[in-house]
Order: sequence, then structure tokens, then C-alpha cells
Amino acid sequence: MAALILSAWLMTFARWFPIEGIDGKFLVDYKTMIRAHVDYALMALFNLGFYGVGIELPVIACWCVAIGGFANPTVFVIAAFDPDFWNKTQWKIYSALSFVVTTIGFVGVGVALLKHAL
Repeated sequence: MAALILSAWLMTFARWFPIEGIDGKFLVDYKTMIRAHVDYALMALFNLGFYGVGIELPVIACWCVAIGGFANPTVFVIAAFDPDFWNKTQWKIYSALSFVVTTIGFVGVGVALLKHAL
């Protein structure tokens, strides 16, 4: 949730107080930063929702959801600052690993919720 608030402040200041020579070079893709902000919000809500269910969830799934909840939106943050992000191998690997970790977490939580429901 801290990343959610920080991204909101960053975007607000980038729009309200543009600095000649920095804006457009520092935060290159404002729309992608908005995607990061929304993704941070959604992931925070997922984490809080899973916690709020009140059933015991697998620890590894919880860790994967928490790590993915930060790592996935961070892909958009990096892309907002790096115009060539999508063409760099290290970021493709980071994105893939982030997606895999998040998927493992969501599948683990989903299986636990399904078992609890049955």
C-alpha cells in the first residue's frame, strides 16, 4: 500500500509541478505509471481480501501473492521510467519470474479456498 501512495504522489507532483528538463525525461510514460498505480491498488486489495477470508492459507502461497503483489506492478513502474523496457532481456526475465511467482500464489490460495468450500 505504501507503493500505491508513493506512486500517487509521484504522478501528482509530475503533473502539478512540472520541472523543465526533468519531466518527459524522468517519468517517460505517464500512462504506464497509472497502470502501475492501479495494479498496486488491485494487488493490495487481493492481499487484504485473502487475509480477510479468515481461513488458514498455505504460507508459501501467501508469500508468493505478497511478493507478486509488489513485483508485478513494479514492472509497470520500471517501464514508465525506461522507454526501452520491453526490449531488454533482463526485464523480460524479471517480468516472467514475477508472473510465475504471482501465479503460484494465486493458484495456491485458490486451491485452499476451493478445499475450504467443499
